[in-house]
Amino acid sequence: MGSLSREVDERIQEPNLHPKRRPIPAAQRGVAASSTSEQFKTKSSKHKPQARRWHPYISAESANRTGSTLKKAVEHLSNPNTISLGGGIPLSDFFPIDGISLRPSSFDNVETREKTSSQTTLHATKHDIADDTSVYDLSVALNYCPGYGSAQFMRWIIEHTEIVHDPPYADWQCSMTIGNTSAFDMCLRMLTQPGDYILADKYTYSSSVETAMPLGVKFIGVDMDREGMLPDSLDEILEKWNPAEHNNARKPSVLYAIPTGQNPTGTTQSLQRRKAIYRVAQKHDLIILEDDPYYFLQMDEYGSTASEIQSPVEFFKRLVPSYLRLDIDGRVMRMDSFSKVVSPGARLGWITAPAQLIERYKSHSDVSTQSPSGLSQLVFFKLLDEHWGHEGYTRWLMHLRKQYTMRRDFILSACERYLPRQIVSWEPANAGMFQWLKVDWEQHPNAKDKTADLVEEEIWLESISAGALVGRGSWFRSSRDVPCSEVFYRTTFAAAPLPKIEEAIKRFGEAIHKVFELKEKS
Repeated sequence: MGSLSREVDERIQEPNLHPKRRPIPAAQRGVAASSTSEQFKTKSSKHKPQARRWHPYISAESANRTGSTLKKAVEHLSNPNTISLGGGIPLSDFFPIDGISLRPSSFDNVETREKTSSQTTLHATKHDIADDTSVYDLSVALNYCPGYGSAQFMRWIIEHTEIVHDPPYADWQCSMTIGNTSAFDMCLRMLTQPGDYILADKYTYSSSVETAMPLGVKFIGVDMDREGMLPDSLDEILEKWNPAEHNNARKPSVLYAIPTGQNPTGTTQSLQRRKAIYRVAQKHDLIILEDDPYYFLQMDEYGSTASEIQSPVEFFKRLVPSYLRLDIDGRVMRMDSFSKVVSPGARLGWITAPAQLIERYKSHSDVSTQSPSGLSQLVFFKLLDEHWGHEGYTRWLMHLRKQYTMRRDFILSACERYLPRQIVSWEPANAGMFQWLKVDWEQHPNAKDKTADLVEEEIWLESISAGALVGRGSWFRSSRDVPCSEVFYRTTFAAAPLPKIEEAIKRFGEAIHKVFELKEKS
């Protein structure tokens, strides 16, 4: 498995959105019931190879984790005749919530407050399992749960992963997370040690850099273009790695990637770009941490005349395949999240990786974050499993794609109207929720007496004074110890109503005009 021998069909075949589901046995419907990813897979993996082994990459901290003794003991409750007095698991009689109801939104125009309310109301009580009206209820959701999540909702996640990514090796597994930032933190603890460097885009998610800092782990930035990370730059850094130039640090073994709608730049790697980066990862034996919360917010090129997507099949065909789908070696740890497509406050996501790495991940989560919120799992189970199913969820994603495409087009139109093109330039985002703006700071009237950092701060302060808050590009630099030579700002088309987005861009444009002493455009 040393080369990328398995080509991905760019015309994704019709997904089965109604797979023949594996049942959830009665023993796994109870409190803290254990399960495995294997039991819910609907596709045969007999023809697929096993993932390679990653023991040499596991940190001492992770290798020494034994997991939770108490959680392992719960496995004995699979015998329905066992009476447990061994765990601190309270009866549901002592939970002061007897039932919840939720009403799913309709797919009407989210910009208006006059949309038609859904007529469907979903209910859950503490007695649904006993009454045989559901396989998941409040008596389970309000109690303790394995670190990797409930069997009931895990089934949906396994099926979804098969439908969308279908990993090309056999022993992949999933574990639920409380979001990608927490998952990234655990992956760092598993795979790095103080003094290490990890590789990332030149500009990357600032919270990831800040998560690594207290662990004594630094980022090193890889050059980018309009498709994101450059494979040749990545290869050059690794080929020329000299520990003496990096505080005697060993050669990096971890690559952090946000391949779709990259935060902050909005770039999206093409399939060919992903294949090229994967080949570099194979050459230098890197583990790829694929942080991809914007995966389903892929759009057509700005200004294209592509027809509107009409079916789930067409929706999946237009998605760029993930690194997980390319991963013939089992070197990708993919982090998925509902934060950008359903709710960030639910704190619910999942990670997919080889069984060996998932086992290490579970040993960590069982004694730290434990499981995601049971209420979040139950609400998402009701919505995604019992109500929408895989097809309904896909249609919701299609709706989001349409809305975000419209918003992307709207903010770009505002940029064209209010920002001086001789000073500000941009590449239209093709996914996600961010539009990256570049400012030619060297046109500042006093550029010879200033640095890029000083000009960036001056523009930012003037923008705040004008009533528009944008993200400073320097916040997102991977290599924090490298002097800034460019000025960027991150804007989002997701965080405000359209009229306020337009007004914010107008105010930012006024700040640019003032700082650069330009005449206002009439």
